[in-house]
Amino acid sequence: MSSDRGTNPSTSGQGEYSVRVRGVSKIYHLYDRPQDRLRQAFLWGRKKLYRDFWALRDVSFDLKRGETMAIIGRNGSGKSTMLQILAGVLQPSAGEVFVNGRVGALLELGSGFNPEYTGRENVYLNGAILGISRSQMERRFDEILSFADIGQFIDQPVKTYSSGMFVRLAFAVTTCVDADVLLIDEALAVGDVFFRQKCYDRLETLRQQGVSIILVSHAMNDVEQFCRGAVLLDRGRELFNGPAGEAVRRYYLLEQEHLEQAVASAAATSTREADEGYFGQTGEFWPAPGAFVDLSDVTQVSNDWARCTALALCDETGRPAGSFEQGSTASFFTEYELLRDIEVPITGVLIQNDKGIIIHGKNSLQHDTEVPIGLPAGSRVRFRQDIALEIAPGEYTFEVGLVTLPGGDYQQRHTLSHVDLHHRTLRLCHLPTAGHFAVTFNLRHGKTHLIHYGAANLPGNCRFVGATSPALMNRPAEPAANP
Repeated sequence: MSSDRGTNPSTSGQGEYSVRVRGVSKIYHLYDRPQDRLRQAFLWGRKKLYRDFWALRDVSFDLKRGETMAIIGRNGSGKSTMLQILAGVLQPSAGEVFVNGRVGALLELGSGFNPEYTGRENVYLNGAILGISRSQMERRFDEILSFADIGQFIDQPVKTYSSGMFVRLAFAVTTCVDADVLLIDEALAVGDVFFRQKCYDRLETLRQQGVSIILVSHAMNDVEQFCRGAVLLDRGRELFNGPAGEAVRRYYLLEQEHLEQAVASAAATSTREADEGYFGQTGEFWPAPGAFVDLSDVTQVSNDWARCTALALCDETGRPAGSFEQGSTASFFTEYELLRDIEVPITGVLIQNDKGIIIHGKNSLQHDTEVPIGLPAGSRVRFRQDIALEIAPGEYTFEVGLVTLPGGDYQQRHTLSHVDLHHRTLRLCHLPTAGHFAVTFNLRHGKTHLIHYGAANLPGNCRFVGATSPALMNRPAEPAANP
């Protein structure tokens, strides 16, 4: 077991990596009664009065300089324990941890702050803990106070702060101390939307300056949009280490384990009652075999209930395409083979820009399209989704996926909230990096035109409702017409 927090690059990949974790484990001894701890000390190992609890077991990952990654998982999976080991608060029971440079850590709310001290005193206290002199912290103080935006409360004891004020100050201090590695544990969930925007802007600036960032969060959209990679933990073990989008899809599969038995039972009844036959429109266009991409190297995240067997992206003429003019329509074709009985299939497309921001996501449930109900194992479901690409010129990736919803919930879909539907939906198969395409400027009469500003076009209208020349300024106004 070792933990190196120096800056010797020879121990960690010639300085390429800010963090290297190798086979890290953390074990705790759990006693049923407090007095058993004392008794254990006198037994000299002859009898074990405790049971072992592995908070972490054989976890390994690397983080390069200037990269961002997330550690995700269900409650109790070991995420916060891993951050505390990286921060030096805990020592691993086994394994090696190499951290190059100064670490700034924003762990659970309250850590590192003395509640009896004022905000100002805690700023200097945190600087001292990190080895920063008082004079250096004084030079940073105005920047910290400006970012925290808590005004006169800076000279009040922090025990009087609201959670929002507390995290403002803690985040401001942590990100202003020239850290090489920044660790953040759920802290951004406390602030309002304006503060979160401010925080992510600061984090992006730090990342561009070469700071490495590790984020623990249950906000999966934030993980996908801010982090390139992620480590998925479950019961202390590392289940996945790779692209953030794929890690999130695998996390969702963990979250739905309790649903599978109920959905399987209902689906068996539904498929017995359903009429056998073909669902779909006779003569519906389907691309030629040559239009479909090779799926052999495309990652599929599945619970083994379904698999994607075909995927194509076509233009308005039905030909395969990888580039589209702004405002033109792209057609996404997918086919899934069912490996288990299901009730209502729901499938859709999600589009992200080159910064990982979700630009568009819509499925057959949101389109309220006609669906088959009660499909047995062995069925193949074909799906077409047309999307008008009224988005900014640039490069995009897209994701496709298939989920299922119980028939009764589908019939009641208009009375259920999005949250209710989400918790009743079973994810079957997702392709988090299904493909990519480009959007170019719109061509009119041989000239390039921009049809809107910003990431996406929004429905609406625009019109003049009047104009007055100087010669008419003194005339009585005409009575207003009904809109």
